[in-house]
Amino acid sequence: MRSRSQNFGYLSDPEWRAGLLEVAFGRSFWAFLAAAVVLGVICWALLGADVVRVAFREDIEILIGLVPRVLVALSIAALIWVLLPRDKMAGLVGKDSGIRGLVIATMAGTVTPGGPSSAYSLLAVLAVSGADRGALIAYITAWATLGMQRILIWDVPFMGEEFALLRFMVSLPLPVLAGMIARRLPMELRVNDPEDRKREV
Repeated sequence: MRSRSQNFGYLSDPEWRAGLLEVAFGRSFWAFLAAAVVLGVICWALLGADVVRVAFREDIEILIGLVPRVLVALSIAALIWVLLPRDKMAGLVGKDSGIRGLVIATMAGTVTPGGPSSAYSLLAVLAVSGADRGALIAYITAWATLGMQRILIWDVPFMGEEFALLRFMVSLPLPVLAGMIARRLPMELRVNDPEDRKREV
């Protein structure tokens, strides 16, 4: 059995910590932070301190509710990354999978539960496991338009069963069509890879 130092030795690696900080607090983080501060000052000047306090409290509530889901989703993605049979995945949704790969990706996107943190974590796993650009687009399009969780929680209660069925039927071809278009577009697509940060699909 491995010791704790063997399992978590990377935590004491200064290069690993520096890389993690660079990813977490890169230029995009500071750009968003600056925009938030500027908008906060404008809101304070135009609407008063009470409105800013209410907005800040709501942000904290959203953050508290979001962080546990993000942690769970990333943990699931990490476990899938370890357990995923990449050779089989490449055959199912790889470049040579044809329409079958798009259909499989569509089905996977349709049944994927959770919000963006879950879907995009799994999307990243698929991207570095051999899935081609068409399958990636089909998967995330299916999650966004055909997600069963969305239909059961939002469509049916608010709009009724007939509307939910109609929306599902008219949206059904969209992921496959989007995947076919993505395969035809003459452009390079590179996605983040846990190992080298970028990977062409």
